[in-house]
Amino acid sequence: MRSSNPVFSRRGFSRDNGYAGFNTAPQAGGAAVGTQGNPYAQQGANPYATNPYAQQDLQHGAPPQAPVTAGRMTMDDVVMRTGLTLGTVIVGAVLAWALLPVSPTSWGLAVGAALIAFVLAMVQSFKRKASPALILAYAAFEGVFLGVISEMFNSQWDGAPFQAVLGTMAVSGATLLVYKAGWIRVTARYARIGLTIAIAFILVMAVNLLLVVFGIAPDGGLRSMGPLGAIVGIFAILLGAFFLTLDFKQIEDGIAYGAPREESWLAAFGLTMTLVWIYIEMLRLVAIFSGDD
Repeated sequence: MRSSNPVFSRRGFSRDNGYAGFNTAPQAGGAAVGTQGNPYAQQGANPYATNPYAQQDLQHGAPPQAPVTAGRMTMDDVVMRTGLTLGTVIVGAVLAWALLPVSPTSWGLAVGAALIAFVLAMVQSFKRKASPALILAYAAFEGVFLGVISEMFNSQWDGAPFQAVLGTMAVSGATLLVYKAGWIRVTARYARIGLTIAIAFILVMAVNLLLVVFGIAPDGGLRSMGPLGAIVGIFAILLGAFFLTLDFKQIEDGIAYGAPREESWLAAFGLTMTLVWIYIEMLRLVAIFSGDD
């Protein structure tokens, strides 16, 4: 069940089949432990199981001098890369809000920025390795898009972006709490069912968009600003929370099984995409419940 597209599969740290660490747990004892379903757990399949510094020292007949964790991903790496990526999104959004007044031209620029961000995200999604420049470029263009639409929403529903930010933080915090408490067990079956639902949702939304464009579904169809649109928005936010649990699991497994430090960029990329998803849906939901359309 491996896919390179984080929009659908939330690509993690596996190099073979499936998600790293699903139905396994890291244990003391090195690379030979937990070989079932974990590509990082066995020496033959995990290129990161052996410390390269230690291997070099052993070849020269000297004991390893570097720590075993040298070059491996840590939580600090993930936090720093995620902060940098989200910071780029925020800077882009603030500049777009400040420099682009609400107008049809600004909306056209926002759509263009969103398309460029989508293309960059797809390129990164299908790359084998993380490209920091590509990820930061995606974040910058995504920020421009978010800045323009946030300003547009704020002009009609005063304070909607601020409420959406608070809502995004609330959903993210609650999801992390539920995940850390063990109330949700992220398994391959859990991911498979959730991703099937997510793909079906995206396909339905694509069909709905076509119906709206051709005038068959008036007032936005399933994405209207009424009760039906609110139900769809809530469902989309729940899907965002589902993606967050996959992100958390992949980060946890990447650290536990010795993923290389560069993989922290993929973690930041996945988290940023998920948080943007949740924010946009939360923005629409705030507008719907404001009742002033």
